Amino acid sequence: MKKLNFWLPLLFAVVMIIGMIIGFRLYPNTNTGGFFKTGKLSPVQEVLDIIKDKYVDNVQSDSLSEEAINGILSHLDPHSYYIPAVDQVEMNEDLQGNFQGIGVEFQILSDTVNITNVLGGGPSDKAGLQVGDKIIRVNDSVVAGNGITAEKIKKYLRGPGASLVTVTTFRNYVPMKFSIQRGIIPLPALDASYMINHESGYIRINKFSRTTFEEFMTALGALEKQGMKKLVLDIRGNGGGIVDEAVNMADEFLGNDDLIVYTEGRKSPRKEYHAQRPGSFESGKLILLVDEGTASASEILAGALQDWDRASIVGRRTFGKGLVQEPFELNDGSELRLTIARYYTPLGRSIQKPYNKGRAAYNEEVIDRFHNGEVIHGDTTSIHAGPVFKTPAGRLVYGGGGITPDVFVAIDTAQISREVSALYISGSLSNFIYEYYIHHQSELKQFQSPAAFYTGFKKETEVWSELTNYVKKDSINLTGTRPSDREQVDIRVKALLARLLWRSEGYYYIMNQQDPVLKKAIELLNSNNPMPSAVKTR
Repeated sequence: MKKLNFWLPLLFAVVMIIGMIIGFRLYPNTNTGGFFKTGKLSPVQEVLDIIKDKYVDNVQSDSLSEEAINGILSHLDPHSYYIPAVDQVEMNEDLQGNFQGIGVEFQILSDTVNITNVLGGGPSDKAGLQVGDKIIRVNDSVVAGNGITAEKIKKYLRGPGASLVTVTTFRNYVPMKFSIQRGIIPLPALDASYMINHESGYIRINKFSRTTFEEFMTALGALEKQGMKKLVLDIRGNGGGIVDEAVNMADEFLGNDDLIVYTEGRKSPRKEYHAQRPGSFESGKLILLVDEGTASASEILAGALQDWDRASIVGRRTFGKGLVQEPFELNDGSELRLTIARYYTPLGRSIQKPYNKGRAAYNEEVIDRFHNGEVIHGDTTSIHAGPVFKTPAGRLVYGGGGITPDVFVAIDTAQISREVSALYISGSLSNFIYEYYIHHQSELKQFQSPAAFYTGFKKETEVWSELTNYVKKDSINLTGTRPSDREQVDIRVKALLARLLWRSEGYYYIMNQQDPVLKKAIELLNSNNPMPSAVKTR
């Protein structure tokens, strides 16, 4: 017993030290620099702490920290960025493909929120809201006549799933109150899907969210049932999103084990993405439509299909975003998305355009294409930073700055009049479209499809007269408008009316009827050569 009493304190001390070492290994303190050491804070943290403790006025330490982080990131690439905790939910909704809300689209007209669309089967539809209702109150908050903005009304209407919101509206000048249970509202990635003719289909994708591939496969299957053998896939303006969704889509067009894309970085070993299953459209003519708004995951899709000679790329050079961001969640719920690698096409082309001249020059690069004439002439060989590659079929493709199309189609450089520009910018056209729709709903709803509406709606002269009178109150004079400008306004009026009737599918169907890029794609589909050599068209 005496021996045990002698060794027991020493045993406890050893166990305690071992426990402290294990604890440190499991939960290291980054401020100390090591066990039993007192390390120094970084100068950035030290300055923030001194300001917080000693500065003459009260300051928002969170704002200072955010400014410091953004200052550091400004010295890296243009696509590493910081997301404050308060913005996390909204930032992720678009990629998630849905949000929690009541299922309406709206337009603010004369300081009043007007419902322009009610999602069929959604919470508002079940509660009884209708197109044309004017929202005047959400719960206890008045939202009419007080400078309400779109962002404010979104915050009022969105909220946790299954929560209740009370909406008061005016319908035909009669107040009506609705109790609506919020639910999941989809954010579709697919804008339009239809048959161009008896054998050619058209699909337009606006982003790569978690629902994109599923939406695409549903549309592809429906078109194939209608006899589709050729496809135009429109990814103009598609800024990218989730890479796996783009890879899955590419897999539908490429053979088994074909390399789709790979990533590599200083601290990130090479990672390859291959086609893994038999695709549903591995044969048949395929055209991709691209422009300067096509970026990131969209460029991965275009690059893979071009490198394997699987598709003709038509339009204008894509944006040139080929950097991989990895999310790092921070302690306060905010997030750092840091670039860790680059994307490379199957041939080894880097999609990323140069950013060594600073963020300002990088952000203005697309605008520079209008100034230097690229969007008119399409000659990009002199500005590509990367080398020239050759596809299996012998076509020349370029690296180091987006995806250069096989067939270039110049942007329309015709100058529109100042009055027509004002018509678009001021919102007067959108306001007129909504009011015209409200007063002509029964007539417009007689058309069963966008195609029937395009050929059957013949009131351009009447609508133009009403529009001319309507916008006078906004000091816009359309009298004497050039025929070319009026023709452009006529097609847009019809497209915007079609959007109210059939949402985005109606809009794009109408606008596509006079789209030179799509017309060129259809011309290629009807030609005998599915993979034309690089040409230009005006």
